[in-house]
Amino acid sequence: MVNKKIEKLLANVQKPGRYVGGELNCVRKHADEVDVRFAFCFPDIYEVGMSHLGLKILYSQLNTVPYVWCERVFAPWVDMEEEMRKNGLPLYALESGDSIRDFDIIGFTLQYELSYTNILNMLDLAGIPLKAEDRHSLSQLVVAGGPCACNPEPLADFFDLFFIGEGEEVDLEVVALYREYKKQDRSKEEFLKAASQIQGVYVPSLYHISYHEDHTVKAIVPKEGAPLPVKKRIMMDVDKSYFPDKFVVPYIEIVHDRTVAEVLRGCIRGCRFCQAGFLYRPFREKSVDVIDRQCHDLCDSTGYDEISLSSLSTSDHSRLNELIDRLHTWTEKENTGISLPSLRVDNFSPELMSKIKSVRRSGLTFAPEAGTQRLRDVINKNVTEEELMKTVNTAFKGGWTTIKLYFMIGLPTETLDDVAGIAELGQKVVDAFYANPDKPKGKGVKVTVSASSFVPKPFTPFQWEPQDTMETLRKKQRHLVASVKTRKVEPNWHEADTSFLEAVFARGDRRLCGVLLEAHRSGCKMDGWQNFFSFPKWMEIFERCGIDPAFYANRRRSFDEVLPWDHIDYGIKKSFLIDECKKAYANVTTPNCREQCSSCGASCFKGGICYEKRQGLV
Repeated sequence: MVNKKIEKLLANVQKPGRYVGGELNCVRKHADEVDVRFAFCFPDIYEVGMSHLGLKILYSQLNTVPYVWCERVFAPWVDMEEEMRKNGLPLYALESGDSIRDFDIIGFTLQYELSYTNILNMLDLAGIPLKAEDRHSLSQLVVAGGPCACNPEPLADFFDLFFIGEGEEVDLEVVALYREYKKQDRSKEEFLKAASQIQGVYVPSLYHISYHEDHTVKAIVPKEGAPLPVKKRIMMDVDKSYFPDKFVVPYIEIVHDRTVAEVLRGCIRGCRFCQAGFLYRPFREKSVDVIDRQCHDLCDSTGYDEISLSSLSTSDHSRLNELIDRLHTWTEKENTGISLPSLRVDNFSPELMSKIKSVRRSGLTFAPEAGTQRLRDVINKNVTEEELMKTVNTAFKGGWTTIKLYFMIGLPTETLDDVAGIAELGQKVVDAFYANPDKPKGKGVKVTVSASSFVPKPFTPFQWEPQDTMETLRKKQRHLVASVKTRKVEPNWHEADTSFLEAVFARGDRRLCGVLLEAHRSGCKMDGWQNFFSFPKWMEIFERCGIDPAFYANRRRSFDEVLPWDHIDYGIKKSFLIDECKKAYANVTTPNCREQCSSCGASCFKGGICYEKRQGLV
């Protein structure tokens, strides 16, 4: 709860509700009654962070431990930061209003690369030394997890340790170890050496990185008994994995203002561009009973009237129809809507449509990802144009008139014909609407084709690929617009410059730590917000640091190059990723995990779909 000093600032800022805490279901404890204070920091504003499911899970789970008090911390918007700096108010946690400088562990979640400068800005606002080597005591331990931790090297100088993989178990183990070492008054170095032995913990200071003269990585050598590789942690039985029965309910509207239920982890598909699809393997489903109970508990404790069934591909749940039927037994009576945020083109059935339609209707979104069949085969999307047409006709027959289609521009082997194919596919969807005798009467159709710029990511078959230059991406964007022939198709796209910076840090190494530090000193922050992102400023920073960003974004790597993340093990064999890359260039697809095991390596975890009986699966 905020103190009077904070209250005085709120009259001068937009949306004071971001900064006051005290929401329904937030957890308050007494600081003098706990052994470990954990600041869970989301490096973006409140509305974005409060929509994040991982924060909800780990915040609640850490607070189930009597000796831990976990509090939430978000990046203040620029108006609030200005007031805080002007009045000497350090960054504080929402539950207590205490400065996070007084906390034992400061944990960040790494969701996207453009938030990296916000991390440094938040530490600076808290008065915490930015570099790990300048923090000498065991307190103010700065840690991080999340998907971007798969390549932690551009942040290696700033963090004491990273969590690799899923956090439910390893977070608690590290906190328990911290408590033990704190009570024994042990040093930070002793703690980090011990923590490095926990599976799923990476301590960057315990690894020496050397480079060739051409700046590629020469070797990654562990020190003082640190493991090589560092293996990820994973929750094999997702039914037994911790999930909260209540969420903090914000006072103000947030990005995803609804109940979120996780229905599965991993993905069976193997799209070659998709980092999450490989990081979270193997595919694991929650049971219908567990999902139903968790949804009901959350709706009861929060008052929300909408449930989002969240996952990488919810319609791949083998018992989705049964799940929705079960949910309908109480959601219809309670006027609670169900939304499916991630639908596949190839499994949107009339039966599924009728179940969604019976509760609440919104626009439908599908992701063909590429405009031509050739390119869809390259990326292993395993979706055909016929399947898309069948799906949209099903949707039109069911009354939908708004379709959003997601694509990427800049995919490996892409030509201008592939780009034009995006507009042509949008046109075919429009034509399908008007040719459908069962379409809604008296209504028009709207088709949005959204094209983001492809960013090659670690642990994917395209991790060796160059990103298109910004000039090429912009040429392709112009070609997309020129290829649209009707106002019924609305093209949109993301700016190429932010995708370029994302590509730099996604596959960067430790030499980028100096760039981030210089960017912070130059005032870079909120880079994910277009109004604050300054590409010219970033280019000046790279030049001052003697770093060529194109080395990271636009360079093709050879298969035998040592990659900056080669010491991290997510269970996917590098040889499998190489084979998948070669198959992409041959336009050869790989069956999904239900159809055939592709021997990716994820069976090493001895669970999930890799060990399920195939009989009875859809």
